[in-house]
Amino acid sequence: MEYFEDLSNGTHLLPTDPQARATSRLWTDHVNRHIIPLFYKLLQAQDQGDQVAHAQELRDHIATLVSAAHKTGPFFLGPQLSFVDVQIAPWVLRLRRVLGVYRGWPVAEAGSRWGAWVDAIEADASVKATTSGDELYVESYERYAENRPGTSVLADAVNAGRGLP
Repeated sequence: MEYFEDLSNGTHLLPTDPQARATSRLWTDHVNRHIIPLFYKLLQAQDQGDQVAHAQELRDHIATLVSAAHKTGPFFLGPQLSFVDVQIAPWVLRLRRVLGVYRGWPVAEAGSRWGAWVDAIEADASVKATTSGDELYVESYERYAENRPGTSVLADAVNAGRGLP
């Protein structure tokens, strides 16, 4: 994403202010280091106690991200889709389409800051244009939800407690 941002073609997703740019990069790192790995930990966990623990940890990291977001949004930096939104969008979609189906992940609370953000991401024309149908998500992630052996290098890393490849 940073490569495309640096090409200076089209709409910029990072703010022009250097401090705000750095902050956006830090929050995308939060998504990559915490939210994405926890998505997979929760999805692959077969033990109900592990599922509960991973779900709580994922909720906590999402709450941390939401607390750093613009107060009224609806996106991370305010009214326009930004770098952080593009980073989190695929995982926001997967919360309902994958974790909702396989782990009972709840729908975002209507009227909450998180709910407004989820709704804005789901309604964004660019996100809609690049999103597969729900059935493809369910089918594609079934092997992770069942934690089938040999699913992927990523699944092996999660099962071994390593960072994502």
